[in-house]
Amino acid sequence: MEQLHNKNTHGVVRFITCGSVDDGKSTLIGRLLYDTKAVLTDQIQALSKTKHSRVTASDAAIDLALLTDGLEAEREQGITIDVAYRYFSTVKRKFIVADAPGHEQYTRNMVTGASQADVAILLVDATRLDTSTASISLLAQTKRHAAIVKMLGLKHIAVAVNKIDLLNFDKEVFKKIQNEILNLAKTLKLPTPKVFPVSALLGDNIVSPSKNFNWYEGPTLLEWLEGLDVTSEKSGSQLRFPVQYVARQDGSAAEDFRGYLGRVESGEIRQGESVTILPAGSSATVAEIYISNGVDSFSQNQSVDIAKAGDVIAMTFVEDVDVSRGDMVVAQDKASDLLTKQLIADICWLDQDALSTSRKYILRHTTNTVFAKVKNIIQILDIETLSQAVEVDLLGVNMIGQVELALQKPIAADLFDESLATGSFVLIDEATNHTVAAGMIREAL
Repeated sequence: MEQLHNKNTHGVVRFITCGSVDDGKSTLIGRLLYDTKAVLTDQIQALSKTKHSRVTASDAAIDLALLTDGLEAEREQGITIDVAYRYFSTVKRKFIVADAPGHEQYTRNMVTGASQADVAILLVDATRLDTSTASISLLAQTKRHAAIVKMLGLKHIAVAVNKIDLLNFDKEVFKKIQNEILNLAKTLKLPTPKVFPVSALLGDNIVSPSKNFNWYEGPTLLEWLEGLDVTSEKSGSQLRFPVQYVARQDGSAAEDFRGYLGRVESGEIRQGESVTILPAGSSATVAEIYISNGVDSFSQNQSVDIAKAGDVIAMTFVEDVDVSRGDMVVAQDKASDLLTKQLIADICWLDQDALSTSRKYILRHTTNTVFAKVKNIIQILDIETLSQAVEVDLLGVNMIGQVELALQKPIAADLFDESLATGSFVLIDEATNHTVAAGMIREAL
């Protein structure tokens, strides 16, 4: 997970399935692939060995979970370990789906998948909850994944209450679980989720309406996904162009080329526009813009007048300016307001070794890397009670907390709520080179 990033593609919905282990995430994705005819015949034949007696004859006894669990270890253990990406389409739109692992030890993989998504589908296994009491307690990993979804700022959330078929499609059981889910969303201040009663294994309410849920009058999960508007996701409106690489080609005065390569993360940039390069604060004028053809390289014979968010470009300046990897090209107005050396951030700690306030870490933000030190652990999230605990001195693996960071040198950063690409970062252990935390900037001091 080199960098947290959320990029919307026109007409494409990116979603992730998350939740506790064995809640049916892989099976739900397999059902979507199978019922939308996204599975080839040879795949069906290869996967027609199932341990599930409830699969109907029309399903050719397919173990649907194996459509996403591709690693040998996953198939041997019957669990998801790494994030698996699958692609399918309907008449209305295209989808990219990430199947995230449910085990607590693979939380870092879930964060990776969720950081790329527009939509989260959180699964809840109805059979694992005690519905005999007035108050239902959701599983800790369900709460943890919901909290991570909140941290990452996903605006579209669905909760699939799975395996209702094993509870005789009981409406009252579903309503009790639904109420607890809505309470969880309210506590975490999540966008109100759409809650679906489903059976991923049998296909009830996934792609086609279910006669077994005669009391449910809402859309199927796929119908809901097809109708979502993900074009309004926050990606920032101001120009943000992190320089990834400086390309130099020496020659005669007419042939000499010095270009700055990277991706426009937000806003747009025009030929002839005056820009500022941070952190130095120097000004420059855009001379030429070349957009990558996505195959080999940039064509210097086909410059364009404008590049927009998502374009991978090479750019030259009229003036000779000192620009390096990690610098940020921004619009001239209010450029200095972006620089900061102190941050308040929410982080998900991913390393087995707990966070140490006495150590330095490497903070990677867009294409920039700086040394950082955690000055203070402000609070942590108690997953069981969903309350914020203060005056804590330990942030361990898979824990979520808020910290204050001091940086060795300033970076050009936005708040996460304003720009997902330039408001997020990862922390790296300089000794092991392990990614130890994923962070979202909440305040620049």
